[in-house]
Amino acid sequence: MSRRFSSCWVVTDGKSGMESQCLGLAEALGLEPKIFRTALREPWHSLAPHLRVGLGNAFVDNPLSPPWPDLLIATGRQSVPASLFLRKRSPRTKRVQIQDPVINPRHFDLVIAPIHDDLWGRNVIQTIGALHRATPKRLAAEGAQFAPRIAGLPRPRIGVLIGGESGAYHFGAEDARALAKEMREQASRLGGSLLVTPSRRTGEDNVRFLREAVSGAPGFFWDGAGANPYFGILGLADVLLVTADSVNMITEACASGHPVYVYNLPGGSSKAECLHEGLYLRGYARPYQGSLEPLPTNRLYEMTRVARAVEAIP
Repeated sequence: MSRRFSSCWVVTDGKSGMESQCLGLAEALGLEPKIFRTALREPWHSLAPHLRVGLGNAFVDNPLSPPWPDLLIATGRQSVPASLFLRKRSPRTKRVQIQDPVINPRHFDLVIAPIHDDLWGRNVIQTIGALHRATPKRLAAEGAQFAPRIAGLPRPRIGVLIGGESGAYHFGAEDARALAKEMREQASRLGGSLLVTPSRRTGEDNVRFLREAVSGAPGFFWDGAGANPYFGILGLADVLLVTADSVNMITEACASGHPVYVYNLPGGSSKAECLHEGLYLRGYARPYQGSLEPLPTNRLYEMTRVARAVEAIP
């Protein structure tokens, strides 16, 4: 339980990856936040976060009303108006913005930004990768729940976390075919099994193809039915293969303490390359180069440090 805060709001535009980062921080503080998924009217929607006047009229069906929280955790450009709105309505509320807010960090009490955002300031703390919910306790609990479903599978168990098409990366049919080939070959070479979880961005056609392509290998493939055993896979895999497009999945994989290999996709960006190189240099992950050896690795876990920084906001 937080030593300082008793109430917390989380504000995002509803994207699951964004919301997960905010929830991870709230949970690290021992708080159960009230969650808001806000939508902005025009022109605030198009001009966020730069348009900072008339914020009382910026929201579609404005859900933000007293009692105001002790702590606000927000992320994404569309959430910035909510933070600035609370700054005027509730000066006592401490406001934490995750990721680069694009406007000057001085508008917030604390900004938590990944190193690859290259953001600096007196009230900015930098992290390696994204904030997340992959705590040791959660991985152990969900691993224990998932274990009976894979009890008969041979080891090493290869966890495969598949993202998909993004602003920087491409993932089409040929890319799915190439990934499936590597998955089958590694399972065969190591005499192990596959624990595969795609994401929403993978695409239905690619998911269908991937499942059929690896059906001959021993393993588990989450097909979207029921709850995603994502954290269970993180907890139980002996080695993890993660596509390069997702900062969140790569960071969560590195938090597991298991060997992590990053599988490159066509495309990329300077920010993504900065993240990957930083992880490789610090021993948290390795680039996939045709081999998935379960080698010793460093475990990346910064949530405790970040939570302490929030508790210490002036």
